[in-house]
Amino acid sequence: MNNKKHLIALDLDGTLLTDKKEISIRTKQTIRTAMAEGHVVVIATGRPHRASINYYNELGMTTPMVNFNGALIHHPKDRTWDFAMHNPMPIKTAYTIIDACYELDVKNILAEVMDDVYLDNFNQEIIDIFQETQKDSPYIIGNLKDKLNEDPTSVLIHPKEEHIQQLRSHLNDYHAEIIEHRKWGAPWNIIEIIKKGMNKAVGLQKIADYYNIPKERVIAFGDEDNDLEMIDYAGVGVAMGNAISELKSISKHQTLTNQEDGISIFLENYLKIKTKTV
Repeated sequence: MNNKKHLIALDLDGTLLTDKKEISIRTKQTIRTAMAEGHVVVIATGRPHRASINYYNELGMTTPMVNFNGALIHHPKDRTWDFAMHNPMPIKTAYTIIDACYELDVKNILAEVMDDVYLDNFNQEIIDIFQETQKDSPYIIGNLKDKLNEDPTSVLIHPKEEHIQQLRSHLNDYHAEIIEHRKWGAPWNIIEIIKKGMNKAVGLQKIADYYNIPKERVIAFGDEDNDLEMIDYAGVGVAMGNAISELKSISKHQTLTNQEDGISIFLENYLKIKTKTV
């Protein structure tokens, strides 16, 4: 079975990328070899398009991509791709959440509409977090209820540490039917919000259907809680060695860490790929 066409989904941070935010030489060569052998390789990330496209181009991809944890599914090389999907949250919901954030005096709020970025107030700490992704997209800075006039793809909140649980409880109590929220790990503890029902598995399933690849030939790699649905959906769900324990507990396979070419080693063994060295 392993010589048949597979769909290979790659999370970025902590998975495809090293801790220096690079793709290692071995992993790059293995992925390119897999593509040359007819396998379909896609990126599935929580990042927006603007922060993913450089890696897409570096690998020489010509496939669709999943961004914003499934809230955006698109094809960077084909604007007319029929399976494209953008599912933002209603702006009224975003405004209600923003009001709650103001009441809790959060540090900052950031909203994204595709590749447009809205920042509630200038804050160098937030800018430093997102600096890598902002080379081509300037911030629109100002009160979000004045500046934001479209349904946002995502809303990110940087709360005071003592308000994290209170804010998440509020989101569960008042918006659970409309939005999903996840918390980034330390040191930032940012709360990321997208429309209900959106996750990487939604995008991956659409892409698998497009290429007519059955679930049992879908390989997915991940390391964090935003990979849970994707790893559970994939017939070959692979947790990185550096993955959180919850992801490892549901994964069907495990590999080495993102620092140890975990993706490359798994694919070489599972698909019998002989990586071309230079």
